[in-house]
Amino acid sequence: MLEIEMKFPVADLAALESQVSRYAVRETSIVDEADHYFNAPDRDFAVTDEALRLRRIGLKNFVTYKGPRSDKQTKTRKEIEVPLGDGTAAADGFIQILQHLGYRPVAVVKKRRKILRLERDGFALEVCLDTVERLGHFVELEIVAPENQLNAARATLLQLANELGLKQPERRSYLELLLEAQKGQTR
Repeated sequence: MLEIEMKFPVADLAALESQVSRYAVRETSIVDEADHYFNAPDRDFAVTDEALRLRRIGLKNFVTYKGPRSDKQTKTRKEIEVPLGDGTAAADGFIQILQHLGYRPVAVVKKRRKILRLERDGFALEVCLDTVERLGHFVELEIVAPENQLNAARATLLQLANELGLKQPERRSYLELLLEAQKGQTR
């Protein structure tokens, strides 16, 4: 499966949520996420455009690998996510295993995410309204689809972004933005 995504900085999340509510939103949830990113001992994920993270949502833990981006208009990439056992002990144990294998912690991205789910053009679509610590407010539009539906999924995201007046996509990940912000603070 591919994750087809677009992200935009947003000044007013409430106004954007009001716009999205015009559509048939079928579910809404609010979660606090902490994404622990790691770099490999045999290659630099910043160079290969890959990511390995442990996502913590409350007591739930998920391990995610993201492959290199393959599209210039959207952030399209292969994504493999598997659940890990629940709780702090499972997360800490997994981090210890990674570190013993030579993986290095890079940073932790923390965010509060309001997820609005809707159907559009036959796709399950998520509109994520994010408040990211030290970075600000963003909206992510995301569809997970098989590779043979990439063009249709991309067109759906581009159309929705246009309807919502979202003009300046941000192609960098939250991790990249956070690392750039930290680098700017040390100068």
